[in-house]
Amino acid sequence: MKDKTLNIRMSQKRLDRLRLYSVQREKTMTNIIEDFIDGLPVKEIGNNSTISLPNQPNG
Repeated sequence: MKDKTLNIRMSQKRLDRLRLYSVQREKTMTNIIEDFIDGLPVKEIGNNSTISLPNQPNG
């Protein structure tokens, strides 16, 4: 699987908080965010259903 890049904007205060949390947990910020995303609930739609994703910009 090819990794993708996600760019987000956040306040310096939130970035500092994420950095501190990741150091305390001895994980990378990427690992912290991935763990959060993996823990999000996903509603089951059905075995043969597909979920439409928003259009992705070119580039």
